[in-house]
Amino acid sequence: MMDSLVPRPRGSGPIGRDELAAELRSLGLRRGQDLLIHCSLRRIGRIDGGAAALLDALRVVSGPEVTLVVPAQTPLNSLTSSAFLAATAGLDEEERGRFVAAMPGFDPATSPSTGMGAFAEYLRTRPSASRSSHPQVSFAAIGPWARACTSVHDLDCHLGDRSPLGWLYAADAAIVLLGVGYSACTAFHLAEYRLPGMPRRSYQCFTAAGDARVKHEFTDLDLDDGDFDLLGAELESAAELDTSLALSQGEVGAAACRLVSLRVAVDFARSWLAVHRNQVIR
Repeated sequence: MMDSLVPRPRGSGPIGRDELAAELRSLGLRRGQDLLIHCSLRRIGRIDGGAAALLDALRVVSGPEVTLVVPAQTPLNSLTSSAFLAATAGLDEEERGRFVAAMPGFDPATSPSTGMGAFAEYLRTRPSASRSSHPQVSFAAIGPWARACTSVHDLDCHLGDRSPLGWLYAADAAIVLLGVGYSACTAFHLAEYRLPGMPRRSYQCFTAAGDARVKHEFTDLDLDDGDFDLLGAELESAAELDTSLALSQGEVGAAACRLVSLRVAVDFARSWLAVHRNQVIR
């Protein structure tokens, strides 16, 4: 099994678009398949042209008819996210109040993503990109179906069927993990929504309304990615025995990468989570 956190040695020169395209083809990317992309440019290594060259390579391999999707999350719009709790840990009441007062409301047109990587942020800022409306876990997309992919993202459905993940599942998209592990695989969360009895929790976040902010309070699943690396390892082990799971591994630049059907990943995750989280399943 490959470890996506260990970079592979390469020559000292930067990798170009054509070499990226060749390595993406070797990984198994096929023409005409929509993609959900999780990417670490740093782990790929030096790219001649940076994020723009990688995007060009993906489009060359996949073709103009595909929709390319990235996470564009903004956890610091939330009073209940782990990022907010970490940022305010140790603050007294007055300091916390000032921090909250300075928090921006989410604007899908202008709010930068946080922690999603330079490639995701590059794609989000393309003039042709569309972005979903969720103030915490939005997605950005480019391609002929970008608007359709991002048009539905209900506030009380972070990463379920009423989010772009539902569209990607219906479209039979693939997941490509470029230099990141399964802990970054947002599609596994879709499986959580398809299990009965999952715990729920309260959320609070802000959206922009002109020069003001609007506070939203809602309930949704208590999402948990703590076992996603183990889940991904089990998926890889199963794929070695069952070729219908069609999971491929390879290298792009200096990074270990994976490609898998989103439907395969979600369906496997649903079955796996039903067993391994059976303490909350009724």
